[in-house]
Amino acid sequence: MLQKFNELNRDLKININGELIHRDEAGISPFDSLVQGGDGVWEGLRVYNGKIFKLDEHLGRLRRSAKALAFAEIPSRDELVAEIKKTLAGNGMKDGVHIRITLSRGTKITSGMDPRLNQAGPTLIVLAEHKAPVYRDAEGSSGLNLCTSSIRRFAPDMMDPNIHHNNLIQSIMAKVEANANGADDALMLDQRGFMAEANATNVFIVGAHPAHSSDPTPVVQTSTTAACPEGITRQTILEICRAEGIRCVERDISLAHVYNADECFTTGTMGELAWVSKVDGRTIGDGKVGGMGAMTRRLSGLFVERTKVEGVTVC
Repeated sequence: MLQKFNELNRDLKININGELIHRDEAGISPFDSLVQGGDGVWEGLRVYNGKIFKLDEHLGRLRRSAKALAFAEIPSRDELVAEIKKTLAGNGMKDGVHIRITLSRGTKITSGMDPRLNQAGPTLIVLAEHKAPVYRDAEGSSGLNLCTSSIRRFAPDMMDPNIHHNNLIQSIMAKVEANANGADDALMLDQRGFMAEANATNVFIVGAHPAHSSDPTPVVQTSTTAACPEGITRQTILEICRAEGIRCVERDISLAHVYNADECFTTGTMGELAWVSKVDGRTIGDGKVGGMGAMTRRLSGLFVERTKVEGVTVC
């Protein structure tokens, strides 16, 4: 789970406000809102053979998040796409690429939280890296090991999870706990104790629906968006389920239901789908090496097929 340096990224050019700068020379002002308070929004994008999967869904969420944070200026969809294309062309990239696009409120005239101090901006950063899916399952994988974090996700009246913002300290603290416990990632709960998401991904379980205990038919289940963002990959999996006639629900999921699930997997742009073999020391399914569940394997394959045929051409 610990990512390693990719030699292909040694001479990356980072796009900052339209200028391509070598990674060793790139930087933003200490007065930028990102530095001052994590005041920005971001998206992760993945390039498959010259196309970005779900590009408009990601850019739509970026712009909605910026509007929710009352940014004075928000680049248009076409402006964002132009800078993405420039970045990929400048780095000679066409496939196997992950892009992190970040938009801050901009630069302040002096230190402080007041957005009225932001009198230049916004700041747009496009960082494209050669990066394979970091959670991607290879044959023989032992699956992910999750542990439940003591750090809870905010309720919507504390911080709306549908604002995809850069203040990620909750996730970082949860990851610190996971590292200390020898786990790959942290499972995070909402304020009521129901599953929200992992520190960097959405989470699904597969098993009989507890409200229909007499029906053993596997149901794909994930938490509501009351305390987790509307993940783009999460939504894609729900779309695939409906298109394939696979039963799926969004509901409150307790830890007991996670522990007793037949299968568990995570979803996200950086990692696609990855199966989970253990949660808090409990084995999920048979937990064997290479033991990805049948439903997870099916959905993973269907997701990969979509990435081959869908997307917006950018290079």
